Amino acid sequence: MLDQLPALEERYQELEQLLSDPLVVRNRGLYTQYGREHADLSKIVDVFRQYRSAQEGLADSQALLSDSDPEMKALAKSEIDALSAEIAQLEETLTTLLIPKDPNDDRNVLLEIRAGTGGEEAALFAGDLFRMYSRYAETVGWKLEILSENMTDSGGFKEIIVLVKGKGAYRHLKYESGTHRVQRVPVTETQGRIHTSAVTVAVLPEVEEVEVHVEPSELKIDVFRSSGPGGQSVNTTDSAVRVTHLPTGLVVICQDEKSQHKNKEKAMKVLRARLYDLEMSQQHDEMSEKRKNQVGSGDRSERIRTYNYPQGRMTDHRIGMTLYRLDSIMQGDIKEIVDGLATFYQAQALKNADSVKSD
Repeated sequence: MLDQLPALEERYQELEQLLSDPLVVRNRGLYTQYGREHADLSKIVDVFRQYRSAQEGLADSQALLSDSDPEMKALAKSEIDALSAEIAQLEETLTTLLIPKDPNDDRNVLLEIRAGTGGEEAALFAGDLFRMYSRYAETVGWKLEILSENMTDSGGFKEIIVLVKGKGAYRHLKYESGTHRVQRVPVTETQGRIHTSAVTVAVLPEVEEVEVHVEPSELKIDVFRSSGPGGQSVNTTDSAVRVTHLPTGLVVICQDEKSQHKNKEKAMKVLRARLYDLEMSQQHDEMSEKRKNQVGSGDRSERIRTYNYPQGRMTDHRIGMTLYRLDSIMQGDIKEIVDGLATFYQAQALKNADSVKSD
């Protein structure tokens, strides 16, 4: 992997020249594209230059070992030890930096939370998860915009779709996709029995209109009157919008805004994200829809994480992490979990890179 570093430095220098070119500066799209690439390479090139400098220093110190002066030889040995340790650390840093970056990492996120198995209890837990993610978003300075929600009479959610706006939102939340299982005594349970319910979460990167073009002829758009929990009318005009993408059969309904135009705009944002996700899945030869793979069926047996209320325990089954502080987790204190998952999958990527290198 380190063999590609000189070429990356050369590209970095080329980008510096391009970003000062008046023709590029006047082209906003091209300038942004080159600027993003330059920023991505900046850290790698900086560490590479430190690495190269340390190697040159090591070569100089090794040359001093032949010096007849004992003090000079002792100094050289000391420098060799220090530089060797520095080079090893820089190599590790460079290997991590050279792991292919997910191009979606810095995007905003469409977070879809749906009640699965468990009826009203699952809907209530969907609301709990929504609040957990909302509070986490507040701690890192992200903003939330509800695109669609389907509430139950008890205040839970059959479904809620939220746009999470903030740098690195996808990078931090992408591993939340899957089935979240909850074990607790429902408020309606008179005999104190523990029930198991499930909620599915899908995390999709937000995409711009220019990235996913949808022909108007591919859409079927229906309008109808919005309604609240239990069928209660919340609007006297036909402002709710149902958008059906005919080629794929994907359906999105938005009814939270009083404006039909705004509901359609939100529905199209969700539809583009789902189409982009579907396209990415096909590019990676995953013939089944990635969203279905992400969230499963919502059955109790499928889960990435379990929230056990009687024991105050959260367990992430993918990385074997168990924490006995469920109260703080449900209040949005999930940084340890998010960081643990990122570290685990980064280690997996490094292992895969090493196996490719050895082949």
